Amino acid sequence: MIVVMKKGSTQEMVQRMVERVEALGLKAHVIVGTERTVIAAVGEERDGKKESLESYSEVESVLPILAPYKVASLETKREPTVVRVRDLVIGGGHVGVIAGPCSVESEAQILLAAEQVKAAGARGLRGGAFKPRTSPYSFQGMKEEGLKLLAAARDATGLAVVTEVMTPQHVELVAHYADVLQVGARNMQNYHLLQAVGETRLPVLLKRGLSASMEEFLLAAEYVLDQGNQQVILCERGVRSFETHTRFTLPLASVPYLHQKTHLPVVVDPSHGTGIASLVPPMCVASVACGADGLIVEVHPDPHEALSDGSQTLSPDAFAETLARCRKVATALGLTMD
Repeated sequence: MIVVMKKGSTQEMVQRMVERVEALGLKAHVIVGTERTVIAAVGEERDGKKESLESYSEVESVLPILAPYKVASLETKREPTVVRVRDLVIGGGHVGVIAGPCSVESEAQILLAAEQVKAAGARGLRGGAFKPRTSPYSFQGMKEEGLKLLAAARDATGLAVVTEVMTPQHVELVAHYADVLQVGARNMQNYHLLQAVGETRLPVLLKRGLSASMEEFLLAAEYVLDQGNQQVILCERGVRSFETHTRFTLPLASVPYLHQKTHLPVVVDPSHGTGIASLVPPMCVASVACGADGLIVEVHPDPHEALSDGSQTLSPDAFAETLARCRKVATALGLTMD
């Protein structure tokens, strides 16, 4: 249920309703809007609970939440969620750009990459320290040393660090160095991990699973939100299909669809979505055109020398040219792309 508080409700009134919601055996999520505050009361809805909450004078109305993803639903919050971390802004008319190499390979590589993507207009630095690889013989990342290098690159450039965390046991370690925790496609339904990153209160970038439906995707986000962490960014990174001309199939229709269902911002990963560097620039432009709140792009100082995913990685010059094209589309749509 959604408990809609009357305009002018005080902090004490809101807290009183939170206590009443919890006394009824429901979990309370307070969502503050520009005009009203609402409380998402999540749990088993038995007879009498709605009427009990409606009886308070500070309550305007109590409405059912029809979507299975309660806190992520537009029924709960009509205003778009905006995630801000350092200079990176995603959502609410801001198109945030995150870029960097697939993997952290050395101090020189990550520092140079950070400087190059910042010069082109990125405000977030991506880079894998822990790398989930299909083959156990592939490069697995530099682990904590890689995290330290990402933090050093942030200190040098001011970029927000976005990096993947793979297990609940690593959450505390990665959170010590990162600004945004990424949950990869293969971990989208790792519910213990989702709960663990939700407890950190750091922004979480959640990638869609390789074969996940939209409802499964949003319910995965709900696990993070249910821990009280409202800073969730959804990432469309392509799904498996019968097609073989690209690494994955990148369904950009998911962007406007998600905007019709949730207040959470949506970014697109055209690097993984296509797996082919030459296709990344046009898909970046198309992503902005269809309403994406951000992009996450793989960029390496020398893609031919990359230890992982070189075939889908842009050079710094190609990335700068791509962002210049994207800005033209963003401007035409009245969006801000810093």
